[in-house]
Amino acid sequence: MKQFKSAENLEVVQLSVENKSELNTFLQGCNIVVHGGTPFQLEVADPQRDLFDPTVKGTENFLEAILKVPSLEKVVMVASVAAMNTNFPMLPDGKGKDDQVSEQDTPFMSEESHPYAQAKFMANETVSKFIADNPKLGFEITSVSPVGVMGMALSQRADSTSMGIQHLFKNNIAPNPFIQMFYDNDVEWAIVDVKDVAEGIFNAAVTSGLHGRNYILSGESYHVSDIQAMLNGKDPKKAPRVVYSSEKAKRELGVEFRPARKTLEGYTA
Repeated sequence: MKQFKSAENLEVVQLSVENKSELNTFLQGCNIVVHGGTPFQLEVADPQRDLFDPTVKGTENFLEAILKVPSLEKVVMVASVAAMNTNFPMLPDGKGKDDQVSEQDTPFMSEESHPYAQAKFMANETVSKFIADNPKLGFEITSVSPVGVMGMALSQRADSTSMGIQHLFKNNIAPNPFIQMFYDNDVEWAIVDVKDVAEGIFNAAVTSGLHGRNYILSGESYHVSDIQAMLNGKDPKKAPRVVYSSEKAKRELGVEFRPARKTLEGYTA
């Protein structure tokens, strides 16, 4: 990370969101905090220990800690499409194949969904309750909910889950039944470029008047077979559509989402 531009201004500190003391120390003096400290894992030995505790309890600890930071002006919570629909990439119950999902829909959760999705949904509900229970906060909290994040990593690392999913799709690899289900059903996968996610987070952080809002960050959706084709330099057979509406993010965060094809064709790993 020290090789990045302006890295002389970067300080890297390791901490656990489950450790309240470390959180309190880290947050002191902060004006803007972006919270994305939850694990993104599709295979875990113990969902409670590896997903629910760091995601939900970690969020609870974080929210408790920010009440003690007098300098704080803005908090951005990096949520997930799972905060809107734990069935992702499948549609929420009650939606048809031609329907769209937006922030105006009632968030959907199923106990049959992947534990990661359930954990992110519960964490988002925790944030919503915190906002409702604290109507006189001295700072704003804004959430962003990206769909399937794709594109190249800023560093040379290739071991993140999102980078890994692109590798699996490109090479038609199914390491578990969850991924195999994507191929068997040729599901529509909503894509957002990692650069657009970064822009959405930044704009949410520096724009006032967004307290309590949650923004879907999404570009186009393609069927997995067409994603695989584009990752391998071939043309898709079907036209894309926008399953997760990004109109609110375009309007209020000023993000113009890149075409999915541009994102996928730029993936080289």
